[in-house]
Amino acid sequence: MMRSFGSRPERGASTALTWLRMPTVLRVGPYRFYFYSHETTEPPHIHVDRENRSAKFWLMPVALARNLGFRPTELRKIQLLVEQHQVQLREAWHEHFKTQGR
Repeated sequence: MMRSFGSRPERGASTALTWLRMPTVLRVGPYRFYFYSHETTEPPHIHVDRENRSAKFWLMPVALARNLGFRPTELRKIQLLVEQHQVQLREAWHEHFKTQGR
């Protein structure tokens, strides 16, 4: 199931804080797969974090968009995980943004 991390605005608070929502879609080993709720204008993609490292992968087709700190061998492992879970990740993306009214 998806969980939201980060601050959530209190009832009546400014919706400017909604960009902090980062629903976790999947956890595999040390990796957290998530997306930012404010990234509605980009094609479907997923962020992957481990400790202080982060990567971003496009989901259609699966391709590395950005890397911050992962070594090439670990990136290949992560890309395989994204490919293995591509359908689940895409469905979560579309379901989340559909329910956000976008």
